[in-house]
Amino acid sequence: MKTVYLDNSATTRTDEEVVKTMLPYFSESYGNPSSIYKLGRENRKAVEDARDKVAKVLNCETNEIYFTAGGSESDNTAIRGIAHSYQNKGNHIITSKIEHPAVLETCKQLEKEGFEVTYLEVDKNGIIKLEELEKAIKSTTILITIMFANNEIGTIEPIKKIGEIAKKNNVFFHTDAVQAIGSIKIDVKKLNIDSLSLSAHKFYGPKGIGALYVRKGIKFDKFIKGGHQERNKRAGTENVSGIVGLGKAIELAYQDLEEHNGKIKELRDYYVEQVEEKIPYIKINGDKENRLPGNSNISFRFIEGEGLLLNLDLKGICASSGSACTSGSLDPSHVLLAIRFTT
Repeated sequence: MKTVYLDNSATTRTDEEVVKTMLPYFSESYGNPSSIYKLGRENRKAVEDARDKVAKVLNCETNEIYFTAGGSESDNTAIRGIAHSYQNKGNHIITSKIEHPAVLETCKQLEKEGFEVTYLEVDKNGIIKLEELEKAIKSTTILITIMFANNEIGTIEPIKKIGEIAKKNNVFFHTDAVQAIGSIKIDVKKLNIDSLSLSAHKFYGPKGIGALYVRKGIKFDKFIKGGHQERNKRAGTENVSGIVGLGKAIELAYQDLEEHNGKIKELRDYYVEQVEEKIPYIKINGDKENRLPGNSNISFRFIEGEGLLLNLDLKGICASSGSACTSGSLDPSHVLLAIRFTT
């Protein structure tokens, strides 16, 4: 039976060229990058070459990129790291109700530690209200963390305006760009982004490897203690093969981005058109235009999500009813609840 994979928002297949680039670092060039002998030096260069590729895509300095185990670690490190480093200036953080669990759970933990968190409402399409953001800022606000694009409904947030508001009020701005990298060109300087999270497996790279951008001059506590890797910010021997794979994947993703996006959007629009034409009692969730090109989120009346997915699976169709990170929960999607979903 042919498999139809419709869950690239959860994870993507690792590109064959990426795999080919990674292979030598498992059994041929296997040295520890912190070692001074040839095998170590060669791998150190491979790590730094990948760091250069990430920095080039984001238009930032190479030493502003830190490799992590993925988007969740990057979000945790940025939010907790900045919050604890600047709590002498304030204890207030602003986020939204539709963030990824890696952000929401981190903020909830910080609340238990004495921080104050404001969770912004969003409109029916999942877009934050800029006037509400400005109203929420107070003298104790130290950080705004708003995702670049939503992983469930694909809505793209007004990042440039959020960055302008943050800069005007001397507040740090972090964005979870895990879902956006590979689909949108992101210039952290033009968008006034102080910190950004990304994960390779969202753009045809390997799982278990991500990166964190933090603007030079911003202090943040290290998340993993131990050795002095990643400029003393993330202890542990570097995942060289994964880092090399991330570098290659992000390089490939931005080679023909506009052409790729055009093809994906055309397929997405055709799919939605066919569903609307042939299936009654449905609702398209999220902004129809201001969304990721490969995203479609549809609600179907009179059927439970789990039952629908099981029936699709029997036909060889892979899909999700929400974020893969909350698949173990029976609760309804917090994103759909936040946009006041009604059938």
